[in-house]
Amino acid sequence: MRIRLHGTPAETAAALDALARVLHIRHVSPPYPDRHSPMFQRIYLHATPREDTRP
Repeated sequence: MRIRLHGTPAETAAALDALARVLHIRHVSPPYPDRHSPMFQRIYLHATPREDTRP
C-alpha cells in the first residue's frame, strides 16, 4: 500500500506510530513541506499488513 500522511509534524509522527501497530512499514519518505501552509508537511509510506494483526 502507498499511504500519504498530511498534517503538522507532531500529527504525522503520531499517525505513523499508530499505523506501525497494524502495518509493516517498509519505507517512509522524508517530510515534504505543504505547498500552501508551511506549518504542515506530507510524508509517504509504503506498507503491508502485519501477519499478527490479520483476522
